[in-house]
Amino acid sequence: MFDSGIGGLSIAQCIHQHLPDENLIYVADSQFAPYGDKSSTEIIERVNKIADWLIHQQVKAIVVACNTATVIAIEQLRLRVSIPIIGVEPAIKPAALHSKTKKVALLVTEATAINTRFLSLVDKHKNGAEIYIQPCPGLVELIEQGLHQSEQCFKILHTFLQPLLQSNIDTLVLGCTHYPFVRSLIQNIVGDNITIMETAQPVTDQLARQLANQGLLASNQSMSQQHFFSSRVSTQQARLMSVLFGQNVTLQQFCAL
Repeated sequence: MFDSGIGGLSIAQCIHQHLPDENLIYVADSQFAPYGDKSSTEIIERVNKIADWLIHQQVKAIVVACNTATVIAIEQLRLRVSIPIIGVEPAIKPAALHSKTKKVALLVTEATAINTRFLSLVDKHKNGAEIYIQPCPGLVELIEQGLHQSEQCFKILHTFLQPLLQSNIDTLVLGCTHYPFVRSLIQNIVGDNITIMETAQPVTDQLARQLANQGLLASNQSMSQQHFFSSRVSTQQARLMSVLFGQNVTLQQFCAL
Protein backbone atom coordinates (compact mmCIF):
# COMPACT_ATOMS: atom_id res chain seq x y z
CA MET A 1 0.00 0.00 0.00
CA PHE A 2 1.13 3.57 -0.53
CA ASP A 3 0.28 7.20 0.11
CA SER A 4 1.92 10.54 -0.57
CA GLY A 5 3.13 10.39 3.03
CA ILE A 6 2.05 9.09 6.41
CA GLY A 7 -1.72 9.51 5.94
CA GLY A 8 -2.25 6.01 4.60
CA LEU A 9 -1.18 4.63 7.97
CA SER A 10 -4.79 5.23 9.04
CA ILE A 11 -5.71 2.55 6.48
CA ALA A 12 -2.70 0.34 7.27
CA GLN A 13 -3.66 0.28 10.95
CA CYS A 14 -7.13 -0.99 10.14
CA ILE A 15 -5.88 -3.62 7.68
CA HIS A 16 -3.28 -4.89 10.15
CA GLN A 17 -5.91 -5.10 12.89
CA HIS A 18 -8.48 -7.01 10.82
CA LEU A 19 -6.14 -9.02 8.58
CA PRO A 20 -3.31 -9.77 11.02
CA ASP A 21 -1.94 -12.71 9.01
CA GLU A 22 -1.12 -10.57 5.98
CA ASN A 23 2.38 -9.23 5.35
CA LEU A 24 2.27 -5.51 4.63
CA ILE A 25 4.52 -3.22 2.61
CA TYR A 26 3.86 0.49 3.12
CA VAL A 27 5.40 3.20 0.94
CA ALA A 28 5.30 6.85 2.00
CA ASP A 29 6.13 8.99 -1.04
CA SER A 30 7.16 11.86 1.21
CA GLN A 31 9.64 13.34 -1.25
CA PHE A 32 6.65 14.26 -3.41
CA ALA A 33 4.11 15.05 -0.67
CA PRO A 34 1.53 16.40 -0.70
CA TYR A 35 -0.08 15.07 -3.86
CA GLY A 36 -2.87 17.58 -3.35
CA ASP A 37 -0.93 20.41 -4.97
CA LYS A 38 0.56 18.34 -7.82
CA SER A 39 -0.69 18.11 -11.40
CA SER A 40 -2.56 15.03 -12.60
CA THR A 41 0.39 14.12 -14.83
CA GLU A 42 2.82 14.20 -11.89
CA ILE A 43 0.50 12.15 -9.67
CA ILE A 44 -0.06 9.48 -12.34
CA GLU A 45 3.69 9.21 -12.91
CA ARG A 46 4.36 8.67 -9.20
CA VAL A 47 1.50 6.20 -8.79
CA ASN A 48 2.74 4.08 -11.69
CA LYS A 49 6.34 4.09 -10.47
CA ILE A 50 5.35 3.01 -6.98
CA ALA A 51 2.93 0.37 -8.28
CA ASP A 52 5.60 -1.08 -10.59
CA TRP A 53 8.00 -1.28 -7.64
CA LEU A 54 5.41 -2.98 -5.46
CA ILE A 55 4.65 -5.52 -8.18
CA HIS A 56 8.39 -6.19 -8.40
CA GLN A 57 8.17 -7.10 -4.69
CA GLN A 58 5.59 -9.73 -5.73
CA VAL A 59 2.66 -8.25 -3.81
CA LYS A 60 -0.73 -9.88 -4.41
CA ALA A 61 -2.79 -6.67 -4.14
CA ILE A 62 -2.21 -2.92 -3.96
CA VAL A 63 -4.11 -0.46 -1.79
CA VAL A 64 -3.93 3.10 -3.08
CA ALA A 65 -4.19 4.57 0.42
CA CYS A 66 -4.58 8.14 -0.82
CA ASN A 67 -7.80 9.86 -1.86
CA THR A 68 -6.09 12.20 -4.30
CA ALA A 69 -4.19 9.39 -6.04
CA THR A 70 -7.36 7.30 -6.18
CA VAL A 71 -9.52 9.90 -7.90
CA ILE A 72 -6.78 10.91 -10.34
CA ALA A 73 -4.84 7.75 -11.14
CA ILE A 74 -6.60 4.53 -10.17
CA GLU A 75 -8.54 3.95 -13.40
CA GLN A 76 -5.45 4.01 -15.59
CA LEU A 77 -3.55 1.93 -13.00
CA ARG A 78 -6.18 -0.82 -13.15
CA LEU A 79 -5.70 -0.94 -16.92
CA ARG A 80 -1.94 -1.35 -16.48
CA VAL A 81 -1.82 -4.18 -13.93
CA SER A 82 -3.67 -7.44 -13.36
CA ILE A 83 -3.61 -7.77 -9.55
CA PRO A 84 -6.44 -6.34 -7.39
CA ILE A 85 -6.19 -2.57 -6.90
CA ILE A 86 -8.20 -1.14 -3.99
CA GLY A 87 -8.73 2.60 -3.85
CA VAL A 88 -9.90 5.06 -1.22
CA GLU A 89 -12.95 7.16 -1.99
CA PRO A 90 -14.80 9.52 0.35
CA ALA A 91 -17.87 8.02 2.03
CA ILE A 92 -20.27 10.24 0.07
CA LYS A 93 -23.03 7.66 -0.41
CA PRO A 94 -23.40 6.56 3.25
CA ALA A 95 -23.02 10.17 4.40
CA ALA A 96 -25.83 11.37 2.14
CA LEU A 97 -28.06 8.51 3.28
CA HIS A 98 -27.26 9.19 6.95
CA SER A 99 -27.75 12.96 6.95
CA LYS A 100 -30.99 14.18 8.55
CA THR A 101 -30.52 17.80 7.44
CA LYS A 102 -29.47 16.64 3.97
CA LYS A 103 -26.38 18.80 4.34
CA VAL A 104 -23.04 17.01 4.11
CA ALA A 105 -19.51 18.41 4.07
CA LEU A 106 -16.41 16.82 2.53
CA LEU A 107 -12.92 17.76 3.69
CA VAL A 108 -10.53 17.12 0.79
CA THR A 109 -7.23 18.19 -0.73
CA GLU A 110 -7.12 20.90 -3.38
CA ALA A 111 -6.47 18.38 -6.18
CA THR A 112 -9.42 16.22 -5.16
CA ALA A 113 -11.75 19.24 -4.89
CA ILE A 114 -11.42 20.08 -8.59
CA ASN A 115 -11.11 16.56 -9.99
CA THR A 116 -13.88 15.74 -12.47
CA ARG A 117 -14.08 12.05 -11.46
CA PHE A 118 -14.53 13.06 -7.82
CA LEU A 119 -17.16 15.67 -8.68
CA SER A 120 -19.12 13.16 -10.76
CA LEU A 121 -18.92 10.71 -7.84
CA VAL A 122 -20.40 13.37 -5.56
CA ASP A 123 -23.16 14.08 -8.05
CA LYS A 124 -23.93 10.37 -8.44
CA HIS A 125 -24.19 9.56 -4.73
CA LYS A 126 -25.48 12.78 -3.13
CA ASN A 127 -29.02 11.38 -2.95
CA GLY A 128 -30.65 14.80 -2.87
CA ALA A 129 -28.30 16.11 -0.20
CA GLU A 130 -26.55 19.45 -0.40
CA ILE A 131 -22.81 18.76 -0.55
CA TYR A 132 -20.23 21.27 0.70
CA ILE A 133 -16.73 20.56 -0.63
CA GLN A 134 -14.05 22.12 1.55
CA PRO A 135 -10.42 22.06 0.31
CA CYS A 136 -7.92 22.09 3.18
CA PRO A 137 -4.63 23.57 1.90
CA GLY A 138 -1.79 23.21 4.37
CA LEU A 139 -3.42 20.55 6.55
CA VAL A 140 -1.55 17.56 5.11
CA GLU A 141 1.74 19.41 5.53
CA LEU A 142 1.07 20.02 9.24
CA ILE A 143 0.23 16.35 9.81
CA GLU A 144 3.36 15.29 7.91
CA GLN A 145 5.40 17.50 10.25
CA GLY A 146 3.92 15.81 13.32
CA LEU A 147 1.94 18.93 14.21
CA HIS A 148 -1.42 17.12 14.15
CA GLN A 149 -2.19 18.02 17.77
CA SER A 150 -0.79 21.56 17.66
CA GLU A 151 -2.51 24.89 18.22
CA GLN A 152 -1.57 25.80 14.64
CA CYS A 153 -3.45 22.74 13.36
CA PHE A 154 -6.47 23.56 15.55
CA LYS A 155 -6.61 27.09 14.15
CA ILE A 156 -6.42 26.04 10.50
CA LEU A 157 -9.13 23.41 11.08
CA HIS A 158 -11.32 25.99 12.77
CA THR A 159 -10.99 28.21 9.68
CA PHE A 160 -12.09 25.37 7.39
CA LEU A 161 -14.90 24.08 9.61
CA GLN A 162 -16.61 27.25 10.81
CA PRO A 163 -18.36 28.04 7.48
CA LEU A 164 -19.56 24.43 7.32
CA LEU A 165 -21.08 24.64 10.79
CA GLN A 166 -22.89 27.82 9.80
CA SER A 167 -24.40 25.86 6.88
CA ASN A 168 -26.10 23.47 9.33
CA ILE A 169 -24.29 20.30 8.23
CA ASP A 170 -24.86 17.19 10.35
CA THR A 171 -22.40 14.84 8.60
CA LEU A 172 -18.73 15.41 7.84
CA VAL A 173 -16.68 13.16 5.55
CA LEU A 174 -12.89 12.95 5.90
CA GLY A 175 -11.83 12.82 2.26
CA CYS A 176 -8.09 12.37 2.79
CA THR A 177 -6.35 9.52 4.60
CA HIS A 178 -4.29 12.03 6.58
CA TYR A 179 -7.35 13.59 8.18
CA PRO A 180 -8.28 10.76 10.63
CA PHE A 181 -5.13 11.74 12.54
CA VAL A 182 -6.77 15.08 13.40
CA ARG A 183 -10.21 13.58 14.04
CA SER A 184 -10.12 14.45 17.74
CA LEU A 185 -9.43 18.12 16.94
CA ILE A 186 -12.20 18.12 14.34
CA GLN A 187 -14.69 16.56 16.78
CA ASN A 188 -13.70 19.12 19.38
CA ILE A 189 -14.55 21.94 16.96
CA VAL A 190 -17.76 20.54 15.45
CA GLY A 191 -19.17 18.95 18.61
CA ASP A 192 -20.81 15.59 19.23
CA ASN A 193 -23.94 16.24 17.17
CA ILE A 194 -22.08 16.01 13.87
CA THR A 195 -21.24 12.54 12.56
CA ILE A 196 -17.73 12.11 11.18
CA MET A 197 -17.19 9.44 8.52
CA GLU A 198 -13.93 7.98 7.18
CA THR A 199 -13.00 5.07 4.93
CA ALA A 200 -10.49 2.77 6.67
CA GLN A 201 -13.01 0.02 7.46
CA PRO A 202 -14.70 -0.05 4.02
CA VAL A 203 -11.28 -0.24 2.34
CA THR A 204 -10.23 -3.10 4.64
CA ASP A 205 -13.49 -4.94 3.93
CA GLN A 206 -13.04 -4.51 0.18
CA LEU A 207 -9.45 -5.77 0.34
CA ALA A 208 -10.58 -8.83 2.32
CA ARG A 209 -13.33 -9.55 -0.24
CA GLN A 210 -10.96 -9.21 -3.19
CA LEU A 211 -8.35 -11.50 -1.61
CA ALA A 212 -10.99 -14.05 -0.59
CA ASN A 213 -12.57 -14.07 -4.06
CA GLN A 214 -9.22 -14.94 -5.61
CA GLY A 215 -8.20 -17.41 -2.92
CA LEU A 216 -5.36 -15.18 -1.79
CA LEU A 217 -6.16 -14.62 1.90
CA ALA A 218 -3.28 -15.51 4.21
CA SER A 219 -4.01 -17.74 7.17
CA ASN A 220 -2.17 -18.82 10.31
CA GLN A 221 0.98 -16.82 9.61
CA SER A 222 2.22 -16.62 13.16
CA MET A 223 4.89 -14.10 12.19
CA SER A 224 3.42 -11.70 9.65
CA GLN A 225 5.72 -8.80 8.86
CA GLN A 226 5.27 -5.11 8.16
CA HIS A 227 7.84 -3.26 6.07
CA PHE A 228 7.90 0.52 5.82
CA PHE A 229 9.55 2.56 3.08
CA SER A 230 9.81 6.29 2.39
CA SER A 231 11.14 8.32 -0.50
CA ARG A 232 12.49 10.76 2.11
CA VAL A 233 13.72 8.84 5.13
CA SER A 234 14.30 10.71 8.38
CA THR A 235 14.49 9.85 12.06
CA GLN A 236 11.62 12.25 12.69
CA GLN A 237 9.38 10.49 10.18
CA ALA A 238 10.22 7.04 11.54
CA ARG A 239 9.37 8.26 15.05
CA LEU A 240 6.08 9.81 13.89
CA MET A 241 5.10 6.73 11.89
CA SER A 242 5.79 4.55 14.94
CA VAL A 243 3.43 6.67 17.02
CA LEU A 244 0.68 6.74 14.38
CA PHE A 245 0.90 3.04 13.45
CA GLY A 246 1.11 1.96 17.07
CA GLN A 247 4.31 -0.06 16.93
CA ASN A 248 7.99 0.50 16.28
CA VAL A 249 8.65 1.33 12.63
CA THR A 250 12.00 0.75 10.94
CA LEU A 251 12.03 2.99 7.88
CA GLN A 252 13.83 1.98 4.69
CA GLN A 253 14.67 4.12 1.68
CA PHE A 254 12.26 3.78 -1.25
CA CYS A 255 13.87 3.99 -4.68
CA ALA A 256 11.61 3.60 -7.71
CA LEU A 257 12.70 1.19 -10.44
